[in-house]
Amino acid sequence: MNANKIKILGIAGSLRKDSLNKSLLKAAVELKPDYMEIEIFDISEIPLYNEDVQTNGDPETVKLFKQKIAKADALLIATPEYNYSIPGVLKNAIDWASRPVTDSPLNGKPLAIMGAGGRMGTVRAQAHLRQAAIFTNMLALNKPEVLVATAREKFDKDGKLTDERTRTQLKKLLDAFAEWIIQLNK
Repeated sequence: MNANKIKILGIAGSLRKDSLNKSLLKAAVELKPDYMEIEIFDISEIPLYNEDVQTNGDPETVKLFKQKIAKADALLIATPEYNYSIPGVLKNAIDWASRPVTDSPLNGKPLAIMGAGGRMGTVRAQAHLRQAAIFTNMLALNKPEVLVATAREKFDKDGKLTDERTRTQLKKLLDAFAEWIIQLNK
């Protein structure tokens, strides 16, 4: 961990251009503590996981993704909920990053999870992401949770998070995440 900045790699589990989860990550960049840096990585170019391809060497996008994870102090994932779970593109990115298991940059990486969605926020997707974090040995922060319910009402037409209660929750998550990362790196 850099003495001056905590480096976070942000990942949105949605490919949509106007994704509310991408907007939630942008709000995190805006609301982060001064001593935190958040870089957002676009997972849209990561190919479908194929062990035959991985055995012959990771594609360049996957190599870059793994390098970014390895260089980051922690991961911040914003996930929508698709069919009561995480989107396939997010699971696919995690599958690539977790291989080979003996050399995965996810191993021991602090993780914070948040999500914007419908009536229940993204509670089931977040639970499933926590389940994937167990196998990959990511160290997920449990509280506070950011489950942005009825999310379309909380962002303006340009994707800016306007709901003050949600902005406060997000700030609390980022502050707690910074403390979690520091505690894990002692």
